Amino acid sequence: MRVNNPFLYEINSYTFLSKMAARYGRELTLPDIPDREWQDLADKGFNLVWLMGIWQRSALARRMAVSNTNLRQAYNFLMPGWTEKDIAGSPYAVYDYSLDSRLGKKEDLPRLKEKLNSMGLGLIVDFVPNHLALDHPWTLSKPGRFVEGTKKAIADHPEWFFRNENGVYLAYGRDPYFPPWIDTVQVNFFSHDLRKAFIDELLRIAEVSDGVRCDMAMLGLNDIFQWVWREIFLRRNEPATEFWTEAITAVKARYPYFIFMAEVYWGLDHRLRGLGFDYTYDKVFYDRLRYDKPEKVQQYAFFEGEHLKNMVHFIENHDEERAITSFGKERSLAAATAIATVPGMRFFHTGQLEGYSRHIPVQMGREPDQPIDPDIVKYYAALLKACRSPVFRDGDWKPLEVRQSSRDNDSNRSLLCWCWKNGDKLKLVTINYCDFKSYGRIKPPISLEDKETVVCYDELAGATYRSPALEVSERGLYVELKPWQSHILDITAE
Repeated sequence: MRVNNPFLYEINSYTFLSKMAARYGRELTLPDIPDREWQDLADKGFNLVWLMGIWQRSALARRMAVSNTNLRQAYNFLMPGWTEKDIAGSPYAVYDYSLDSRLGKKEDLPRLKEKLNSMGLGLIVDFVPNHLALDHPWTLSKPGRFVEGTKKAIADHPEWFFRNENGVYLAYGRDPYFPPWIDTVQVNFFSHDLRKAFIDELLRIAEVSDGVRCDMAMLGLNDIFQWVWREIFLRRNEPATEFWTEAITAVKARYPYFIFMAEVYWGLDHRLRGLGFDYTYDKVFYDRLRYDKPEKVQQYAFFEGEHLKNMVHFIENHDEERAITSFGKERSLAAATAIATVPGMRFFHTGQLEGYSRHIPVQMGREPDQPIDPDIVKYYAALLKACRSPVFRDGDWKPLEVRQSSRDNDSNRSLLCWCWKNGDKLKLVTINYCDFKSYGRIKPPISLEDKETVVCYDELAGATYRSPALEVSERGLYVELKPWQSHILDITAE
């Protein structure tokens, strides 16, 4: 399933099933989900569905999720009266890359893929390269596939390690900037046996899905892995090739259209794309939209340019806070317009389209009901409808300069602007990314020779504006936007 500039929708598999069970009044597995639920996503314009957390979860990780003090406090706050049945355990402590028994049978997954594909939807699933569940069978049968502690490392950092049933000290999965993930075991990326086993897993995954979202993918880079575990590994231990080069090459040799998407931070996205990833997280754009002034946002779009088409743009996901909470309502909608209309993968999260405000720990298998914001529902409906135009998928994208509308007004600096053009079709996007009214003039790339009027239909507001063609040609199209307001203008000349 390959389309240009796709729209991706993330679903938490466990909480989704819980919600569907409540809606239809019976227990359901993934193949039981009525077709209309999937068709609704296709009708909204989504091309890819990421079913987060479909793999077999660890019983030990679940028990740890039930007993963890901090998590219990979160459960109590979010869902008073919760029971152990409501806790699924972390989806990132994978016990086995087979469909979790709560979600269905092994043979259900290829059938689900076939169903989604028939509706024009591709299936994205997780691949968690850095670690596996603490009780994964390999910890006993293949301990060499994991990081084993040295006497010095264990003495210096006892909190990094655990002792398995055979008395071998293995490392917990770890990101160097956070405490270890104590429900996981750290894989050894320098082990050729581990690499082969993971490539075999990926080939099996590629049989039943259209792509993988690779968790914390940069941790699998040779130099990053060596740096994180420098107390154990020396430079001379590094393999001659990168794991990702080997893995992606092997999978794409058999499944050339299979999608590799990387969760990546620390400015390493360019490196991962160079190793074969189709898409990489665009955390920088998220940070610009959340924290920076509009000039910085527009500069980023100008600077990245061509690279944007291979990035994943988002304003919320299962790791980040809800957009309405972190951005505020109006700003979140302006930011959503931005991520939906730049090149690349446009990533939306369950509940985002309804204005959910509560972030749910991934360990929860059921989530509380949340109020739906009708204004947000209406806005996203209009935004997604506008973006269904083929111009936003197959056209050419170009950032545009917004000039001052008058010498004494520099509010144009708060306006983001770019356009999409495909043949004689032109869509112009302008976003007032600030909390005051802004004005500007824009020269759209359209031929106005022998034309009298420029007609702009705003697909978000449903309003039509007309401007003299001579004025637009000489001075630019005049725009005036309220705080956080956006226009998606379909522009023609007559």
